Amino acid sequence: MQERLSPDPRTAPQHDVRLETSRTPRTVPWLVILCVVFVALQCLLVVPGTGLGWDESIYTSQVSRDLPTAFLSAPRARGISYLVAPIAAFTSSATALRIYLAVLSGPGLFLALSAWRRLLPVGVLAAAGALFSTLWITLYYAPQVMPNVWTAFGALAATGCFLRAAGDRTDRKALAGMAAGIAVVALMRPPDAVWLAVGLGILSLAVRRWRRPAILLVILAGVVAGSLEWVVEAYTHYGGLSARLHRASEIQGGMGWHMAVDDQVRSLDGRVLCRPCDVPWRDPVTAVWWFLLPLVVAAGSVVAVRSRRAATVVVPIVVAGAMAVPYLFLIDYAAPRFLLPTYALLALPAADCLRRLVSGSAGRLRPLGALAVVAVLTGHLAVQYGVLNRVTEGNRHMRREYQKVAAQLHTLGLRPPCLISGHMDVRISVYTGCVTRETAGADTSITPAGVVAAARRLPVGVMVAPHDRPPAYARSWREVTLTKSSRFRGHRVYLPPAQHRSR
Repeated sequence: MQERLSPDPRTAPQHDVRLETSRTPRTVPWLVILCVVFVALQCLLVVPGTGLGWDESIYTSQVSRDLPTAFLSAPRARGISYLVAPIAAFTSSATALRIYLAVLSGPGLFLALSAWRRLLPVGVLAAAGALFSTLWITLYYAPQVMPNVWTAFGALAATGCFLRAAGDRTDRKALAGMAAGIAVVALMRPPDAVWLAVGLGILSLAVRRWRRPAILLVILAGVVAGSLEWVVEAYTHYGGLSARLHRASEIQGGMGWHMAVDDQVRSLDGRVLCRPCDVPWRDPVTAVWWFLLPLVVAAGSVVAVRSRRAATVVVPIVVAGAMAVPYLFLIDYAAPRFLLPTYALLALPAADCLRRLVSGSAGRLRPLGALAVVAVLTGHLAVQYGVLNRVTEGNRHMRREYQKVAAQLHTLGLRPPCLISGHMDVRISVYTGCVTRETAGADTSITPAGVVAAARRLPVGVMVAPHDRPPAYARSWREVTLTKSSRFRGHRVYLPPAQHRSR
């Protein structure tokens, strides 16, 4: 088994230098075209009219020139904030941020796939990239100020570089690429980097020829380099690493055994966050591809083993499984973006299977197989587009609703500098320009006494959902019902006495 997992000498670069140079002219144009289409689809289908979500508002506010800095809770990392800093320093426009990230995602996908250029045929790489980049989850989140797509790119690149370094002890570029990929994952989502390191570490130790101290040291170096800022911040802001991890676990509902597989399946119909995920499975067709994926991956594995390159499927499958563990079995809610690294890695063996169905072992076209693949993929893409359209339209509608709420709050005197607390305060703060502070929950960053004290210095509003009671400190304040927005009809804002709001 160890020998079967080792890279085929016929595909190792040190044995055939011509392999790398002969593939370059063909590989680069195909991957470039794929990445250009990926960027174009985002700009056409996702960017226009969409607004910043809750998480995006928090991440952007950390580096924005215009937005008040929101509280960064324990589980979050600053990697995506650093990525958008060059544009956020000049504007908080959602459209500008979207275009910037969409354009960056093209080279990101290209680099992630390029790590595999010496390991897999160009057709497999192009097909894998197409499968991953056309998922509604990928298209929706690639231009968002969210870390998950970049975590997927980093994991895909690190895994490819690991396999190259394992098969060629002289490939220093592969070691550097592996460290960089892991560091990107750690910078974006430190826990994901740990699971990535676990998967790669197990593989390195399991195969005798791969048991190299250099590989294990590079894996560790990547995790440390990428997560260093997060660890330092744990001691400067959260009372230590253990305290931050404990608080992060609390915010995520307590890490432990939770069967969240069914939650992930239900979220595929367009639920960007399913928490609690006790909702009915309203659109099963959106999850058909999810159930087919293991079968296609298994078939792709058989293809790769017969082609004497078992490592090119075993390695991504193992790493994909390791990175999926916390989101399938350790948390009690779901968001489809959590599994993007897993999908990116599994796209490789899936693409291998589809290529064999289309062309056969001798490279000749199989008309019936090609027709079947085209028909299935056409239906798959139609479903993905339908979900993407529904999700983006919901986002656009929400943006208009928040703009209406912000306009009403402005008429009530809530203009910068101001403070908003309570229900949905983070996203409302983006449109009002007010700083957001919470007295309870995951984003606790102020005490009730602190809100009362702030009301003596600047305009303050406390948002309360329908049927909820206002906090004790605001019950004597003036109540105003929001009427300008259908989405927020019945919501109330509590304002301190007029003399306290005077400036």
